[in-house]
Amino acid sequence: MTTVLQISDTHLVPEGRFVSGQLDPALAFQRLVVRIEGMREQLGPIDAILHTGDLSDDGSAESYSNLKEILAPLELPVFAVPGNHDSRENMRAAFAPQGYLPSSGKLRWQKSFEAFDLIGLDTLVEGVGGGLLDEDDLSFLDTRLVEAGNKPILLAMHHPPFACGIPFMDKIGLDGIEGLAHLLQGCSNEIRVVCGHIHNTMITTVGGKVALSGPSPCSAFSYDTSPDAFEGFLVREDGFLLHRWDGCFSSVRIDSRPDSLRLPF
Repeated sequence: MTTVLQISDTHLVPEGRFVSGQLDPALAFQRLVVRIEGMREQLGPIDAILHTGDLSDDGSAESYSNLKEILAPLELPVFAVPGNHDSRENMRAAFAPQGYLPSSGKLRWQKSFEAFDLIGLDTLVEGVGGGLLDEDDLSFLDTRLVEAGNKPILLAMHHPPFACGIPFMDKIGLDGIEGLAHLLQGCSNEIRVVCGHIHNTMITTVGGKVALSGPSPCSAFSYDTSPDAFEGFLVREDGFLLHRWDGCFSSVRIDSRPDSLRLPF
């Protein structure tokens, strides 16, 4: 069995700074890591951490250093894709020692585990909130899928390849969904698509494959589909997702808070 732990949208900033003048995402992230560390026996063996973007809120080199420092106690390899708040070059520099990122261009990558291949796509368009999968991205993915043969695929990106229904978030959604859906539709591999960006757990399909988004440790967006939905985030700590392959994919959301009162069955 292979297990990947997905964290998303940590939005870290340099120490002493705050998001929107009041939110300290590092504290929430630290609490989540402590929670994960305390659950290691309960969760079982974990092969890697996958971060699905917006590691940083400001793209600063210090924010990436903070992230690696906070994750260090887990002693797990970390694989990440950039989000719309990230800096491609600062992120590349921060994770260069891990050796999985290309030395130039988009931060697209592939990592093989025993049970499945993990593929990361770069949807970042620097300077704007929305994302893009262009022809080069789809060509990269097509090549990786061919190379995988019949192996299952966990496919990661930041922007969700589906509309979430929250108007102001869909305005900064992903362009190129149709091309991705067409590519996935024609692939017979077992594929699970995972993403971030919308700070909520949503589950749907794209190209006939299950697609789901991960929560943020520090904030959330209210699920409000009305045209005048509040354009801002809620200060709310949430958990993470576990993705396992044991003959098939399974995905589990783990809350950020300890278990409630336990009663015998």
